[in-house]
Amino acid sequence: MSYYTENIGEFGSREREMLREILSKPLPDNFSDDEVKPAFNKGSGYVFLVNADYQCAMINHETGSLEIFHNTPDQGDEGFLSDFLKSSPDDYNGHDERYIREQAENEKVELPATWMEES
Repeated sequence: MSYYTENIGEFGSREREMLREILSKPLPDNFSDDEVKPAFNKGSGYVFLVNADYQCAMINHETGSLEIFHNTPDQGDEGFLSDFLKSSPDDYNGHDERYIREQAENEKVELPATWMEES
């Protein structure tokens, strides 16, 4: 069984409503608009947008906005940038920490005090 689908015909009414909410929001500033498609993970229940660069955009229910949902390159941690910044840089290996810092710069997000010092 495939848990991932881009076929809206496989979305239930709940997922179509989630997609409607997503489509009512502007794309994140640094989200490429190349080949943007809706997607649904049947295992997690997440509905999101994907693009040709394999970026993923979902509604962050803490902010109500459409944001990039990240996957760190080494440890594979998933979340919004704000989720990662609630932790300490010491919680990540060097490569993942650099990725989070780069994404914060790309998304013009101010780093919290715990992230201001280089590890």
